[in-house]
Amino acid sequence: MKNSGRVEIFRHESRLLAENPLRDPATREIGVYLPPSYDSSSARRFPVALFLPGYTGTGLQLLNRQAWSIPIDVRLSRLMESGRAAETIVILPDCFTRYGGSQYVDSPAMGRYQSYLADEVLAAVDAKYRTIPKREARAVIGKSSGGYGALVMGMLRADLFCAVGSHAGDSAFELSYQKEFGRALLTLEKKGGIGGFLAWFDELPLKPGSAIEVMSNLCCAAAWSPSAKGPYGYGVGFDLPFNPLTGALLPEVWGRWLAWDPVRMLAEPKHQAAMRSHKQIFLDAGLADEYYLQLGTRQVAARLAQAGIGCVHEEFDGGHMNTQYRYDRSFEVLTRVLADS
Repeated sequence: MKNSGRVEIFRHESRLLAENPLRDPATREIGVYLPPSYDSSSARRFPVALFLPGYTGTGLQLLNRQAWSIPIDVRLSRLMESGRAAETIVILPDCFTRYGGSQYVDSPAMGRYQSYLADEVLAAVDAKYRTIPKREARAVIGKSSGGYGALVMGMLRADLFCAVGSHAGDSAFELSYQKEFGRALLTLEKKGGIGGFLAWFDELPLKPGSAIEVMSNLCCAAAWSPSAKGPYGYGVGFDLPFNPLTGALLPEVWGRWLAWDPVRMLAEPKHQAAMRSHKQIFLDAGLADEYYLQLGTRQVAARLAQAGIGCVHEEFDGGHMNTQYRYDRSFEVLTRVLADS
């Protein structure tokens, strides 16, 4: 596979992630895709896209060479060489945690991952590479939990980005998450609670999807309903949104989850104003998405429309997995608004 762009990987020691409550590494490997003319045009500066992988993913995993799959660096080179996307530096970060991800938010139960990206990673890349270090030349894009992270950063850190892309980003939590709670409860009960589940999970040589789904619920609770109780041996803890015996929703905790739902966040004028400030917003989801994120994405698009905010909203035949080819569309749409910066 021809690839005229190239990737550099550098190690970055984070001040913000140091001494995080899960004792996850503070030193992370960051991938940086450099576009085709980066080396030949030594005086030129380039816009930047921060790409956020989905749950359990890291930026470097997107570079994996697999059968019948185009890795992201080759995909980007083809897009940029053909002129379909503007030449852009793409950051591939690592926000993996003990719970499989971070939802790209700041949480006392996991660490300051949104601030890590916004205040450390962008600055480190700006210092090391020939970027255009300003808001008007930056986009944030992601898939699944990464799409969620892109939407939330688009609302909370609009000072840093002028374009947002979400591929099946987490949204409409009643549809996408609530249906998982019964299975999560019964699994935790069977394994003797959260501590027992984590010990069992660690020993599994192969992590089945059903166990990863439970871990995803723990990750979300750590992100959206952290608690100072700290009952699980990992420092600051979290509250699950359901009764551990009956599975009934706990309104106060569930309300804290819903406060982080992009659909509800977009009902707030301050978040509408942030999204209105972007040059372009791209949303998509597969018509057969197993987590009903096509419906969540429709709700996000409807909220934007109600606020008079335009976006590109697309649906396609397919589910939640193996949709990397859709990255072509977000980079095509979003890098065009960065090209003249």
